Amino acid sequence: MRDSIDTGSVVGVASSDRAQLDEHRDLQLLQAVIRRDRAAFDELYRRYYSKLMEFLSRMVVRRDVAEEIVNDAMYVVWTGGSSFAGRSKVSTWIFGIAYKKALKRLERDGYTVNESIEEQPETFFEPEFDRELDAMQMKREIDAALTRLSPAHRSVVELTYLLDYSYPEIAEIVGCPVNTVKTRMFHARAQLRRLLGAVKARFA
Repeated sequence: MRDSIDTGSVVGVASSDRAQLDEHRDLQLLQAVIRRDRAAFDELYRRYYSKLMEFLSRMVVRRDVAEEIVNDAMYVVWTGGSSFAGRSKVSTWIFGIAYKKALKRLERDGYTVNESIEEQPETFFEPEFDRELDAMQMKREIDAALTRLSPAHRSVVELTYLLDYSYPEIAEIVGCPVNTVKTRMFHARAQLRRLLGAVKARFA
């Protein structure tokens, strides 16, 4: 357990310190939720509603379905908070619940979400991909391209670039080995590169 942090005395904290404070607050709230503190649950719900909606809306497309999944996931937090073992961040645990709920909903609606992907050597990754794309100019095209990825591929891209999770954290959220996360990212980047080829040419 981390030492207690006095959030009220911290001014102008760095992003890493802010993340630590957020994590500490999440843990405080979850501990209160386990004690059936509804005010703490309401705060935790507000802290995660927008993040989960942004993530899930891309996964399941329909906003009303995404909202149902958010509510289902947060209900699990309310009723099963004691199952949090503390081996990961609270945020990772919550996103993992929501991700699994979304997969079940996609399967129920007839989408194929399981994939058989051959492992690719990590040396095949091309980090310069990040520098090749101008996010401001091509945001709309990128958003459209992301919707054409499979749920498994789209999730790792968004968890990495939009929500700033590490590969080990993503592996915990989606329930697979870290190497599988890396493989999915490899294939997602390759597909995005193909989908955005014409767009990149226009902005060259």
